[in-house]
Amino acid sequence: MKTPWMEMSVREFQSALASSSPTPGGGTAAAISLGQAAALTIMVCDLTIGKEKWKSGWDIANKALPICVKIMSRAGELADLDSDAFDDVMAAYRMPKGDENEIIMRKESIKKSSIVATEIPFETSKLALEILEILPELALKGNGNAVSDVGVAGLLASAACKGALFNVDINLSGLSDDVATDIRKESPDILKMSRALSRQIMDNVRERL
Repeated sequence: MKTPWMEMSVREFQSALASSSPTPGGGTAAAISLGQAAALTIMVCDLTIGKEKWKSGWDIANKALPICVKIMSRAGELADLDSDAFDDVMAAYRMPKGDENEIIMRKESIKKSSIVATEIPFETSKLALEILEILPELALKGNGNAVSDVGVAGLLASAACKGALFNVDINLSGLSDDVATDIRKESPDILKMSRALSRQIMDNVRERL
């Protein structure tokens, strides 16, 4: 049984990522980045809440904390789900196509596995956007000694969001236009919002450095 990526050491995961195996790949890396962004945000919240000097940041930190705790946990699951989904897509492409029935079964399996492989990074991108929406205010009001950590969290969340959307796009390219219509509609908006929020986070961080 395959070891979950989150149960590996950092070195073990990097070695797996650097290997010639198709998984883990970019989608899993994006999910891991999501988890790291959530973890850093949690740290800043913990360094803010209860500190009188940073009282103006208590509200946003208290709001962000439960959201990011949940996202950090889900990110590890998404990392595994992403690589499993891609393995399923590859398995579908290896199915026999010797007769008409096998061709039909193979085509349907490719479609179903590709939809799943699209939905998982799409969830990663949406969760990353949730973090990005929190960070501009946390950058301005959170513990000033940890504002650089907010910046790194923003970069990681941005990478998670945009990287996951790359995986969404590549999987959508193999599906007909009438499949995953909601994802096709929402993805461009998520990308646009992530870009704007990423810039805002960096501007707010630099304002306090």
